[in-house]
Amino acid sequence: MSNNGAITEEQVALVHNYRPSPDTVTSLVRRIRTLTLRLLPVEVPRDTIAEPTSRVITPQVIDAYIAAAGDFVEVLPYCLLRARKEFLWDANHNPADFEENSGRATACEVLARRIVHQSPPDCVTPMMCTRFMHREVNGEISEKASALEMAIDSHCTIFLSSSEAQAVVDNLWRGQLIQKHVSDNEVDFAIYNEQGFNGIWSHLDPFRLSVPRYQNIFRIMVWLFFLVAYSQAVREPLDRLDPDHSDLDFWEIIMYVLALSFTFEDMNKFYKLLVYASWRSLVFWNIISIIVNTLLLAAFILRVIGIASAPPQDYTLRTRSFQCLSFVAPLIWLKLVPIFDSWKFVGVMQICVARMLQESGIFFALLALLGIGFLQGLYALDAADGQTDHPTTVIHALIQALLQAPDYEMFASSVAGQILYYLWNVATAIVLLNVLISLFASAYEDVVEDAPAEYLTFFAGKVIGMIRAPDEFTYPAPFNIIESFFIAPLEYFVSSCTYTKINRHVMFVLFFIPLSVIALYEVELDPSKNKWVKDWLAHPDEDVDDDVQFQNPEPVGEDADRGLKISKVPFDELVKRFPDTTHSSEAVILREIADLKAQIMELKALMAEKVDR
Repeated sequence: MSNNGAITEEQVALVHNYRPSPDTVTSLVRRIRTLTLRLLPVEVPRDTIAEPTSRVITPQVIDAYIAAAGDFVEVLPYCLLRARKEFLWDANHNPADFEENSGRATACEVLARRIVHQSPPDCVTPMMCTRFMHREVNGEISEKASALEMAIDSHCTIFLSSSEAQAVVDNLWRGQLIQKHVSDNEVDFAIYNEQGFNGIWSHLDPFRLSVPRYQNIFRIMVWLFFLVAYSQAVREPLDRLDPDHSDLDFWEIIMYVLALSFTFEDMNKFYKLLVYASWRSLVFWNIISIIVNTLLLAAFILRVIGIASAPPQDYTLRTRSFQCLSFVAPLIWLKLVPIFDSWKFVGVMQICVARMLQESGIFFALLALLGIGFLQGLYALDAADGQTDHPTTVIHALIQALLQAPDYEMFASSVAGQILYYLWNVATAIVLLNVLISLFASAYEDVVEDAPAEYLTFFAGKVIGMIRAPDEFTYPAPFNIIESFFIAPLEYFVSSCTYTKINRHVMFVLFFIPLSVIALYEVELDPSKNKWVKDWLAHPDEDVDDDVQFQNPEPVGEDADRGLKISKVPFDELVKRFPDTTHSSEAVILREIADLKAQIMELKALMAEKVDR
């Protein structure tokens, strides 16, 4: 790397201590956009740009972008990803230049990945996690976001599948990189071991509950217990046929308390994400959570009103309450998918389903338009004789036909009605359903084609989503009810230091058992510290591929006594015969041509000297 393009730790430390203003960041984004327009003035295939040995993103180009950032190198990945987002916006709003702008967006993402890759190891975390702001097109200041958060919001698979990004995500997941809450809801990151946490008592820290890995384990256990409570609660009407039994039983109380805690947790998460992050961080499962919480709340309200009502109204309301609970059942079992999505198989399956649902928007839009048209036509034919059935009758007939159970006898009295009904069956069964199948196949193929990068991107989003909303004191459900009603109100009456002490003592008492397990694991069983556990879990040949003894091995035993050798040709001599795979063929050829030109110029100079003599 050239000197003017090298990234130094001093440059990164300068920006980390003094963060640039939004206007400065915006100016750097504009400079990067101008550079990228000069780099790619014409259409270049995106696969060519993203190749590891791309003839477009060369070491010289990377040096040029680093030099273009001046003293603000730490902001460069953030600005590149912001420029990528703007190029994608240009591509979607200017179809004539879609491929050109898409290629420029890919170039910005690849450059961000390469620049982080060749940065000093101590600079990677600040470059990925430091939050910046920029000025939007309308003149307003954007929300604070880091390069990692912007990559997740923009679904940057190339950037997030890099080893550097995944190393930061893994450190956040395991709690090796911890959050430090500073003023103005700002979050900084520090290495956990550097904070002096070494002994078992120091690991017995309530703040370790905020580590995503431990949050995930706790959520799994609580959600499984909630499923047990729900299964028992919905069985109560069958098990207890006593007509005098009308009060809430034990399992119903457990279920509704857990449901209340989940509702508080989701509301708090939604609020903080919308205030401190962006609405783009909300995903499909947030909508499922809203539906589940709404249905559980409706079931609870109906149940309480039924208990307070007199017969026979109480029986009716109790029935309505359990009907609401029955609608919840598919959704709460479906929510097991995001609970266990840290496993790769479940995560990839979830990505496929989410992408299929996203692609099905075209199908449902066409279905809605056709459905309205045929509903209006069939209802008009039904009203032509002066007698009309309820509109829901026609709606049921259309839905049954869509689900491959048409009722042809319903419109047998009208030839026009039969023809229209036949057309509806043809349009849905032959045309629309095949469109849906092709959309699903295309979405599945897109995900499976790049499944490793898609899963790594998804996992990064899961980890960052668990710590993105700033919450200094983490009370997992159902203990967040205690925080909401007994701890949080104290924040307005006591000092910040006293409030922190109260939270630490309460959390220590509530979570003593899980905190003890966490401390024991981190001190004694963590593979990064326990050599026996690491050797037990590791592959026998892990991290030995580049060992010197494997480069030039010598035979042993009888083979050595007979004077036989493996390394007749040294390892370094063998490597010299390999082609240069770190550069593209065009770059190698151009470099050799440049060397040849230099030699020819040197030869011409020597010949000119001899002629002059």
